[in-house]
Amino acid sequence: LLGVFQGVSPYLSVSECDDICPALRDTVDLFISGSHEAYIEQVEKYNQNPNVLETADTLKNCVDEKLTAEDKQNALSALNKIYSSSLC
Repeated sequence: LLGVFQGVSPYLSVSECDDICPALRDTVDLFISGSHEAYIEQVEKYNQNPNVLETADTLKNCVDEKLTAEDKQNALSALNKIYSSSLC
């Protein structure tokens, strides 16, 4: 996840980041620790492409099956550091 944020950040101005961060934050938080249904509903708000939804479903299943509660907490802690950055 960190690589994704680092790869995107040079292309975003501060005002663009202000607009995108809340929606992105909600989606990523749901991906890591939300219910499967809530995450898929969030993805559907922004993209109804069946291939995207199928991929989201597969990835969420993987996260829910493979990550422990500690793994999820560690990921959220790392993301909170990103969210508190001056870029977001």
